[in-house]
Amino acid sequence: MEAVVEDMMEKESLPEEFRAFCKNLAIKTLVHSGEFDKLIKEKAEHWEFERIAIIDKLILRMALCEILYFEEIPPKVSITEAIEIAKDYSTEKSGAFVNGILDSVLQDLKKEGRIFLG
Repeated sequence: MEAVVEDMMEKESLPEEFRAFCKNLAIKTLVHSGEFDKLIKEKAEHWEFERIAIIDKLILRMALCEILYFEEIPPKVSITEAIEIAKDYSTEKSGAFVNGILDSVLQDLKKEGRIFLG
């Protein structure tokens, strides 16, 4: 898995600091994708998980990874970025869908004490 991520990073001319962040995000997202999928499924009422657009799933997984495993990134920043990416690269309604799922998951994570907002 790490070799695949390294190969992808080699194809892009990115600053080293950004490359390290991207690699870390990609690997953590893959490693914890089962956890993220469970959170998404709990909130995707009236949606079969398999029918959610793949790009929306990937965006949701990466945002959840940032929210849960990158404390230096404020959750609202992760959510805002995910919404913008969904609007740019997915369907017309994806921004609202991503926003709804992430906001709902964020509220649950706060209630459970899994994240703290400063």
